[in-house]
Amino acid sequence: MQIVCGIITVSDRASAGDYKDLGGPALKEVAQKNCWQVLCEAVIPDDAARIQETIRSFSKQGCGLILVTGGTGIGPRDVTPEAIRGIMRVELPGFGEVMRAESMKITPNAILSRNLAAVVDDSLVIALPGKPSGAVECLGFVAGAIPHGVAVAQRQPTSC
Repeated sequence: MQIVCGIITVSDRASAGDYKDLGGPALKEVAQKNCWQVLCEAVIPDDAARIQETIRSFSKQGCGLILVTGGTGIGPRDVTPEAIRGIMRVELPGFGEVMRAESMKITPNAILSRNLAAVVDDSLVIALPGKPSGAVECLGFVAGAIPHGVAVAQRQPTSC
């Protein structure tokens, strides 16, 4: 099964052009290494309505996997988890648990992360840290479950 992917960078500063988005390109590189087709990309501000609207748009365009980088911390503008929970059909807590547990081996600050995964419409949505290295590491920790998760989210037959 070909996984079609969308990548969303959530950052006030990157969306305003104050600095270059590094998280989205880092995730795109990983997606391409995994032979996932990157169909949609966006850099948007930390705004719950924009996050929800972009996720839904990417899902409608056929992205079975949507990777969101940024907005998962505890800053006042970090609203990615709340935005996703507001439109999800079901949350997949194991993704966040594994990402935090594995990240704790690298940095004690990982406990402050609010990474998560959920099914929105027909897409598996994974919220990752905003720091590019953290986003790539966390995606690596859960990559093995992604093909099955996407197939189930898209209501495709699975072999197991």
